[in-house]
Order: sequence, then C-alpha cells, then structure tokens
Amino acid sequence: MAILLRSVFLALAFVLLGVRAWAQVTDGAPRVLIVSSDTAAAYAQAAETLTESLVRQGVARADISQSLATELSTRLKSGLPPRPAIFVALGTEATQLLVAAGTQAPVLSALIPRSSFERILRSNGKVTSARLSAIYLDQPLARQLALVRQVFPQGKRLGVLWGAESSQRASGLKTLVAASGMELQEASVMQPQDLPGALAQVLAGSDVLLALADPAVFNSATIQNILMSSFRARIALVAFSPAYVRAGAVLAVYTTPVQAASQAAEVVLPVLHGRPLPDRALEPNDFEVGVNAQVARALDLSPDAQTLRSTLRRLERLP
Repeated sequence: MAILLRSVFLALAFVLLGVRAWAQVTDGAPRVLIVSSDTAAAYAQAAETLTESLVRQGVARADISQSLATELSTRLKSGLPPRPAIFVALGTEATQLLVAAGTQAPVLSALIPRSSFERILRSNGKVTSARLSAIYLDQPLARQLALVRQVFPQGKRLGVLWGAESSQRASGLKTLVAASGMELQEASVMQPQDLPGALAQVLAGSDVLLALADPAVFNSATIQNILMSSFRARIALVAFSPAYVRAGAVLAVYTTPVQAASQAAEVVLPVLHGRPLPDRALEPNDFEVGVNAQVARALDLSPDAQTLRSTLRRLERLP
C-alpha cells in the first residue's frame, strides 16, 4: 500500500511539474509565434527568414517562436494556448487552424493563395480586418499582364482558362486586358471533362496563354496535357510558379518564400509597436521571373529573366 501511494504521489508530482513548466512558457510567451502548415522546405525557409528579418530590426530572438500547426493544435486543445502579440500563419493548414480557433492575438497569413484564404474566411464567417489579414502568393493581375506585354509586344489575343475560383478575378482581368489593347480569349473549366474542349478553343484563338492559379484547371493531373497542347500549337504558356517553368512553361512570375517572409516582417514589426494589421489583404511586393530557355528558343523567343524583373519593378516604381 505504501509503495502504491508513493507511486501515485510521484505521478502527481510529475503532472504538476509539467503544468508549471507549460504555464511558464505561456506566461513568458513569445511576442511572435510563427506557425507552419508542415515541414516543407518553403515553410522552414520562410520561418527562418522572418525570424532573421525581425531580429535585424531589433526584435529579441527569444521573443520569436516557431511551431507546426499539428503541435499548436494540441496546445489549443489543452486549455493552455499561447498568447503572443501576433501569430504568423504560413500556409493554408496553419491559417485554417488559427482562424477557426478564434485567437485573441491578430493573425497574419502568408504563403497562401488568394482563393485558399478567401475560402477559409467564408467557411468561418470571417472577413479581412485589422486582426486577420494576409499576404497573398498570387501575383497582381497587372503585373502578370505587364509581363505578357513585355515578352509579346505584338500579341493581340490573350487566352485564359477560368475555373470556379479564378473566375472571381475575371472582371478585373477583363478591364486590364481591354485597357492594354488586347482581346481576351476565354473558356470555363467547371468540371474535369470541360478541359479538353476549353483548352482547344482558347489555343485556337490566342497568341499567348496566361495561367491563373486555380486547382480545377492547373494541377498535377492536367499540367502536362496543357503544356504539351500549348507547345504543339506554338502558343507560349505564362505561368505562376517556378515548378511550371521547369515543367515546360515559357515564363512565370512568382514570389519566393524568402521574399514573402521579408514582406511579412515589414507587416509584423508595426504590430509589435502597437499598430493594427492592415485591414485588407496585401499582394506580394517582390517577385522573380523564371524563364525556360529551351522552350523559349523552340518558340523563337529570347526573354531574359533579370531584365524582365527589372523592367516590371521599374513600371511599378518598386525600389
């Protein structure tokens, strides 16, 4: 009996010590908690860049902490949630977790497509505010169109395939295309079986095909068919990620994890000084241009990535 009681008391002691240690972590909570959706290299790179950027601007390293979404989920369920001055959610899963949790601290989402962030807002009955904002991965439509105009100055017909998510940006693109003097050749892909006919229709009437991020249109199951069809038709595909350039798109304009994290640091720092988050989502303020030189030569094109990036930055008056 004495041995049993001693074992019970030891177990209780370990539990109490664990609670005290967790309480100390909570009481001395970091001012910035970076939450990554998973262990992917992009998230790790962004988290490290964000940390180093804040440290360079005077934030103590001890005031910055990192967590995986799965780890944070456990803490939120424990009844002892962290209470930083601001959460930075990297990716869709981390954003979904924090928005659904209704945290006390403001949440800045980064490395997230516009469609994913807007879907999370709708499903949780939220709106962008000074307590919940984002930096989109999607490039501004004006930037994408400016890239097309730089590489295809004689092009008159811009092809676009709309999915359910990207179609929400249709009016904005139509306005920009009309102002540029081009014509929009468009078709909708609402079901997988729509893609072959829609792609053939758009390629037949276009000088260049602009890919807009939409999982219903551009995904691992469709990209090779789209790339091969456009190449056979000698229609250049301008995409939105370096992976698509490696796969065979002629060009892409995209924001890297390092660039996204650097912009996030610019947003986080004022919050640490008592200012609110921007009450609207932000578009990326830095970017790279990727070129597939082999495909470009096959289509009699010779774009230079650095020259294009410099030209686009000058057109936007970026430093």
